[in-house]
Amino acid sequence: MLIGILQTGQAPDALAPTSGDYPDMFQRLLAGQDLTFRTYRVLDMEFPASITECDGWLITGSRFGAYEDHAFIPPLEDFIRNAYAAAVPMVGICFGHQIIAQALGGKVQKFPGGWSVGPTDYNFNGENLRLNAWHQDQVVTRPDMAEVAASSGFCENAALIYGDRIFTVQAHPEFKTEFVDGLMKTRGKGLVPDPLMEAAGARLDQPIDDQILARRIADFFKAPRQAA
Repeated sequence: MLIGILQTGQAPDALAPTSGDYPDMFQRLLAGQDLTFRTYRVLDMEFPASITECDGWLITGSRFGAYEDHAFIPPLEDFIRNAYAAAVPMVGICFGHQIIAQALGGKVQKFPGGWSVGPTDYNFNGENLRLNAWHQDQVVTRPDMAEVAASSGFCENAALIYGDRIFTVQAHPEFKTEFVDGLMKTRGKGLVPDPLMEAAGARLDQPIDDQILARRIADFFKAPRQAA
């Protein structure tokens, strides 16, 4: 199954030589799941020719806000709506989670409660999964067709499911502990409050459930579904 990675952001220059870029992280996360990948740098206006050019789509994280004025956002929202209407499966992570919700009628904002950083516990319908987080923006109003698949004390709409068409997650299963540590050192200073950074740093040795979520993402892509 061919998955098109719609790249909406990129790893910091200081970290990319060791971590790779965002598409590399997703390919590592989903390795061994019978998926192949093709990357489109939509942040540079490189879009697929059609919604059926790949069998499914994955939208990455980004340092941009879904509500900001960037050239790639309106055509990406159109792509999301067209893929949803055609029942082409799609997964969104962090910014991807947010832009999909926004495109389909939800609301995203810079959360007044602040940031979520580092290993964070999420309730997936009674099952606790610990995943790395790095966000202040979040979905504050979900689209009418979306149901909550996971939540946390900080983020009510931490994962959303849109029938058998879309699955999105606010957390970053593709972020390894070393990368989060690097983000704290390269992007966090002056952006994330110091006490929050210190608390997140103290949790970095906690194990994360990235492979559990990787299997869920792969299973979602490969699940049988009815055509639109």
